[in-house]
Amino acid sequence: MMEGSAASSAEEAQPLQPPSASAGGAQPGKGFTKTCKGLVVVLLGGYVLLQVFPSAINYLALIPARTIPFAWNLITAGYLEQVLPGAIGSSLGLLFCGKDLEPVWGRKELLRFIILVNFFTSICAFAIAIALYYITRKESFLYTPLSGFHGVLAGLLVGLKQLLPNLELPMCFFWKIKAKWMPLFVAVFSIVMAFIVPESINFLPTLLAGSYVSWIYLRYFQKNPTTGLKGDPSDEFSFASFFPEFMRSVVEPVASVFDRVCCGARPSTEVGEHKLPVSEPIEASRRRERGEKVLEERLATEQSTAAGSIEVTLRGDAAANV
Repeated sequence: MMEGSAASSAEEAQPLQPPSASAGGAQPGKGFTKTCKGLVVVLLGGYVLLQVFPSAINYLALIPARTIPFAWNLITAGYLEQVLPGAIGSSLGLLFCGKDLEPVWGRKELLRFIILVNFFTSICAFAIAIALYYITRKESFLYTPLSGFHGVLAGLLVGLKQLLPNLELPMCFFWKIKAKWMPLFVAVFSIVMAFIVPESINFLPTLLAGSYVSWIYLRYFQKNPTTGLKGDPSDEFSFASFFPEFMRSVVEPVASVFDRVCCGARPSTEVGEHKLPVSEPIEASRRRERGEKVLEERLATEQSTAAGSIEVTLRGDAAANV
């Protein structure tokens, strides 16, 4: 009976990919997807390339003053890490976020999301740098190389907020934060750090743009291949939901501008003279339920694997004592 239920759930989720829980999450790296591992090779390869050929940064990183002739750096900059801590942090973030997102989205959608968010985040970073130059007249905004995967990472956190809002993400020591608050935490932390460490302001436009671009894509444009519906119009994923309750009355009027622009042509089903809205919020709820189910299955597999390892260890100790 349980096998039949699992099979029907898998068919309902198609063409989404099945969860990779069977990989055995208790062993390091086993639960990570091949797609994310491949992208990690790209990130680490970009870092090694800069160490071998330092001049490559002039052609692959986003340098606003040179972007017009070197337009390809709008694509390459996001996959180019300049420092080792950045390469390691981006690789780990991609692996752990992708482990939860890819089983629900599927490989193609995850890649589409990363490519689109990276490209439009670079465009936003370019526009912000040009605007800051005209405001401050500081040429550093034009010639500072901008690169790194942190914009996409911020977008992946938005994806976790959508699918697994109650997932607890470890921060440091014993402190954990729910996924639904992680994008706001990253934004606030980055703004504070920009004042404490002025050099870190170079990361701020990319982080904020990555979060916002990813929310716009998931909110209005991501297509569900099963239903053909676009976006996630649920209240749980509104722009105001990123903020605490006491701030939402201030944020909602600003967010309503994009609702009018992007939602004005949302599809509806006509019944006689009445128009009934398509059940997109219901589909968004189902998507979150699939995400939670994937997480539960992975955690259950990890626990069973860990229990099996403990049992084998105990048997080995008992045999040794005999």
